[in-house]
Amino acid sequence: MKKPVLHNAFCDLLGIEYPIMLAGMGVFGRATPPKLVAAVSKAGGLGVMGCSGLSPEETRRRIREVRSLTDKPFGVDMLLPAKISESAPTRSGVQEQLRQRYPEHVAFVKGLIKKFGLTEVEFGNEIVINNEYARSVLDVVVEEKVPVFAAGLGDPGMIIPEGHAQGMKIFGLSGSVRNAVRQKKSGVDGVIAQGTEAGGHTGKIAAFPLIPQVVDAVSPTPVIAAGGIADGRGVAAALSLGAQAAWIGTAFLVAEESAIFDANQAQILEGDSESFQVSRIWTGKTVRTFYGDVSKAWDESGLVPLDAPYQRILMEDFIAAAEKAGRYDLTLNAAGQIGGMLKKRRPAAQIMEELVEGAVENIRRLQSNITVSLS
Repeated sequence: MKKPVLHNAFCDLLGIEYPIMLAGMGVFGRATPPKLVAAVSKAGGLGVMGCSGLSPEETRRRIREVRSLTDKPFGVDMLLPAKISESAPTRSGVQEQLRQRYPEHVAFVKGLIKKFGLTEVEFGNEIVINNEYARSVLDVVVEEKVPVFAAGLGDPGMIIPEGHAQGMKIFGLSGSVRNAVRQKKSGVDGVIAQGTEAGGHTGKIAAFPLIPQVVDAVSPTPVIAAGGIADGRGVAAALSLGAQAAWIGTAFLVAEESAIFDANQAQILEGDSESFQVSRIWTGKTVRTFYGDVSKAWDESGLVPLDAPYQRILMEDFIAAAEKAGRYDLTLNAAGQIGGMLKKRRPAAQIMEELVEGAVENIRRLQSNITVSLS
């Protein structure tokens, strides 16, 4: 059977076959492990690996693992510091600040651990996402000559000069027109316009009003559409809105190559769109996640979540306790509203195939079913 064609100038810019990019999701590497990144790239898209929270050494190891699995282009995504409160440079230092400054929050999380029958454990990671940490990982990205870099949060300007010097393509994610214009001014090669429907760190504007506004505001800089895309109809809609590609995350969280916990995949597959809500309880920034018992407990507590990185480190201690006990249903599960559409696990290659075939089918359907005239 002849392969479908879905190709534009943006594909040529990245050296890929289809205008589909895997969102570089997650913290500590579970959402986009090397095998998933490679699978998407091998299927003609651009696999992007989320590296936030990984040490420089582990980031390098994973980059090299992707290269051992495919010779196709791929990217790295990480969260860059943006409006983060002044804090100690180490996790243990931040934990001490939490005990001194926010004893009520610390007591509440200890109460959560007790409520769910968990045992306090040491997190075992001293990483705090600050400028020093970001620079150390970006150095690895540059040294390894990764073809594409995306900033899932913050301004990628700090890597642009050296990245561009070696041909790297650099993208910034925006949830507003104002931030998209800032990204363009910093010199990015493309802007990822992400609607609030998306999982993970997200803004307040829905994709349909956001994407065309960003397209108009940053033209001719390419725009990549994100938020609420999980099938070919979404890809076709993104292209119709003026985007050059689709940035897809939640649909690949339930890929067979994804390494998120089975309980988290089940939450996505069994949930509806109302199951995924935005709050600040996990990181101190607005994050769309599965709304479960932990989210309910925070809502009932009346406590206001702390700013980053305090809230994130506070909750990572809870997550460590939940994982130690095998209560993966209590951990952070960042997923988008489109999770309500997803009903089964599939290989990443099959997801890619259906995205492409669905997009082509819908574009052809519009061409055959609609008569247009400018006269």
